[in-house]
Amino acid sequence: MFIFKYTDIITVENLLATWQRFVCGKKNKKDVIAFQLELGDNITKLYKKLKDKNYRHSEYSAFNISDPKPRNIHKATVRDRVVHHLIYKELYPYFDKRFIFDSYSCRKYKGTHKALDRFRFFAGKVSKNHTKQCYVLKCDIRKFFASVDHTVLKNILKRHIEDIEIKELIHKVIDSFDLNKNAVGLPLGNLTSQLLVNIYMHEFDMYVKQELIVKYYIRYADDFVFLSEDKKYLEDLIPKIDYFLISRLKLTLHPSKVYIKTYSSGVDFLGWTHFPYYRQIRTTTKRKLVKNMKWYPRPERVNSYRGLLGHGNTHKIQKDLKLTS
Repeated sequence: MFIFKYTDIITVENLLATWQRFVCGKKNKKDVIAFQLELGDNITKLYKKLKDKNYRHSEYSAFNISDPKPRNIHKATVRDRVVHHLIYKELYPYFDKRFIFDSYSCRKYKGTHKALDRFRFFAGKVSKNHTKQCYVLKCDIRKFFASVDHTVLKNILKRHIEDIEIKELIHKVIDSFDLNKNAVGLPLGNLTSQLLVNIYMHEFDMYVKQELIVKYYIRYADDFVFLSEDKKYLEDLIPKIDYFLISRLKLTLHPSKVYIKTYSSGVDFLGWTHFPYYRQIRTTTKRKLVKNMKWYPRPERVNSYRGLLGHGNTHKIQKDLKLTS
C-alpha cells in the first residue's frame, strides 16, 4: 500500500523540487518562461489551491503530430503539468517495483532497445539457437489511450492508495480528459498517462504471468508479443486474452493487428522486423528517416538517428543518409 499522506506531498518544498525536474529541457518554451518569471507567486498559488482542496485542472490545448501515423496530442498548462510531475514523482517508485520485468514502456532502465534485445533473447531460447521453429503471437490494442476506462482505473488505484486526498487529486487529473463525456480515455500528452496506462495494463501482465503462466511474453505499452515453439498453444491464448481485456479492462484487441508468424519469416515489433540472425528497420520508419534527413537536419536529429540505426542491420540506409563515418 502507498503510505504517503497528501500533506506530505503538496508542500512548497516538494513543488519547487518538482519544478526543477519539470523544467529540464523546457527552459526555452514560451509558456515555461512565462511561468518562471513569477515562479514564487505561481508555486505559492498552486500550493494554496492544493492545500485548500480548490485545485481544478484547466482545459487542454490540442494539436496533431505524425509519429509516423497521425496522433492527437493534448497539452496541459504549465501549472497542471507541474501537478502531473508531482503525482508521477511520488507514485512511480511505488508502482515500478511492482511491474513485471518484461514491461518496457516509460520505465527507468527499460525502453525500446531493451525490449528489442529481450525479444531476440527469448526468440533464441524458444528456437533453441535457431535450430527449431519459433512462433510469435503479436497483439495490439485498438485505440489504447482513448479506451482506458476511468472507473476501472480508479478501482485499480484504490487497491494501492489509502489516502483519500491523494486519490481525489489523481481523480481530478484522470477526469480532466473526457472528450466524449463517457469517462473513457487518457491524453497522450500527459506524463501521468504514461504511468497510469502501465498501472492499468499491469492487471493484464499479472493475468498473463500468474494465470496463463506464459514464460515468454514482452509488453511495450499496448504492443505485446508471446513466443512459443507450439503454434496451437498461441492460437488458444487469443480468446483467453481477448476475454480478459474486454471483461476486466474494457479494451479490445485490434482485429487487423493480431497474428501469428514464424520468427524465420520476419516479425514486426517496435519498429523493426526481426529475423533469426538480424533485424531490419520497418519500411515506414525508414521513409520517415529519409524525409526528416532532407534539407540540412539539426545535429541532434542526426545523432538521434545514428543511435537508432545502430541497433540493427542498417548499413545501407546509414550510407544512403550519409550517417556513416
